[in-house]
Amino acid sequence: MRVITGSARGRKLRMLEGKDVRPTTDKVKEAVFSAIHFQIPGSQVLDLFAGSGQLGIEALSRGASKAFFVDSAKTSINIAAENIETTGFTQNSRLINMAAEDFLKSTDEMFDIALLDPPYSKGILEKVLPLLEPHIKENGRVICEHEAKLVLPEKIGCLHLKKTYKYGKIELSQYVSCHD
Repeated sequence: MRVITGSARGRKLRMLEGKDVRPTTDKVKEAVFSAIHFQIPGSQVLDLFAGSGQLGIEALSRGASKAFFVDSAKTSINIAAENIETTGFTQNSRLINMAAEDFLKSTDEMFDIALLDPPYSKGILEKVLPLLEPHIKENGRVICEHEAKLVLPEKIGCLHLKKTYKYGKIELSQYVSCHD
């Protein structure tokens, strides 16, 4: 696993290990960032279910000003911290070892971009998206990576499903916010 482009291009990232780990492939990661390319510079990014931190790090490498990395697993936060240090983004990063729902219920932060890659087939996106919606700035983007068979709602509060992209068994759903 590596950073695809930007200031940390080519830097290798440590991966989590285990049978439940499903790192985002370079092809899907490139699709995610192609979809939000123009929104990245100067943005505040949320990498929810951060795992190794590769999505938030990719956003920082492409010019995001700050990234919040949230994961409930201490092992994930430790590896994300190591990857953030390796890529030189410590000053632009905030690591939060907390369940996604608890973080969203307790934070006042607003985000330009939210990247969600939760465990598949557990109903997590359906629970988290309504909690995330008030934290997305006007014209903000939410990208959800999920199993292709999952059908997400067209509208969640002020989030509107803009487009879906399919990559075999993986699907990306992009929401845009209409918040003032």
